[in-house]
Amino acid sequence: MELSVTHERWPLRQAFTIARGSRTVADVVAVALTVNGVTGRGECLPYARYGESVESVIAQIEQMRAALANGMTRDTLQLALPAGAARNALDCAFWDLECKRAGQTIWQRTASQPPRHLQTAYTLSLDTPEKMQQAARENAWRPLLKLKLADNQDGARVAAVREGAPHARLIVDANEGWDEHLYLHQATALGKLGVTLIEQPLPAGKDAVLAQLPHPVPLCADESCHDVASLARIAGCYEMINIKLDKSGGLTEALRLKAEARRLGLQVMVGCMVATSLSMAPAVVVAQGASVVDLDGPLLLAKDREHGLHYEGSELFPPTPALWG
Repeated sequence: MELSVTHERWPLRQAFTIARGSRTVADVVAVALTVNGVTGRGECLPYARYGESVESVIAQIEQMRAALANGMTRDTLQLALPAGAARNALDCAFWDLECKRAGQTIWQRTASQPPRHLQTAYTLSLDTPEKMQQAARENAWRPLLKLKLADNQDGARVAAVREGAPHARLIVDANEGWDEHLYLHQATALGKLGVTLIEQPLPAGKDAVLAQLPHPVPLCADESCHDVASLARIAGCYEMINIKLDKSGGLTEALRLKAEARRLGLQVMVGCMVATSLSMAPAVVVAQGASVVDLDGPLLLAKDREHGLHYEGSELFPPTPALWG
């Protein structure tokens, strides 16, 4: 098995800001695995929040080169690398390669029901209330808007967005930006403004207190939930988890995580980093039947890759084999 790994830069349509900072480019790592002239592809986005960089992720992948040449499989990959971006790119490339070598679609390989198109959230970047209201007006026709939040100005931000998009369903993501006091102040107020979900209000590792606090709006774990092993720690703190393949380390673990979360009575959201359709395509598999889908990454790019996912407004259609799977 031959390995190719490259760093690609994909400009965004405009700056994208969350509580931890802004970016104007998506720096992704693309992987290709080739056997007898057949190639499978995968993509990941290294995330500094988890101690990752483009360089560190490429180094992790390169460390697998000899093992791949000597017959590493997707199953043995799960033990060779921890959950994270590097394993995600390789895992998804394995799935794509398996599909192409078997002449099957990803839906056949995973024994899934025929795929359906999905309704995705559209994310409004963190900004002043005035600018977020303008962005809401421009996207008021979308059924589901996700707002990036950060601090004690969030009530004004949500009120402004609600005025700009009076009929849209709203979910918010604090990206670990609140403390317990701010959570108690914000949660009830945001519920009155029609917010239906709050994502990761408190820092991961400091969110056990959520089990004792009121939940006027359902809570979703993002940074606190990476893989199946994460679920025991967050039990009782959240109503939902956000599955992202760059956190879980690929489609293999993401499917396991989805099944176990549902067994435990947790709802499932499927999210993404800001990346190309090659990153989103495997997540579409996990997102079938999810309570919330947030796979708008390609919509935030200035240009997507060839054979990218097809969107009609906020409707997302399954990937074609020309892209992945």
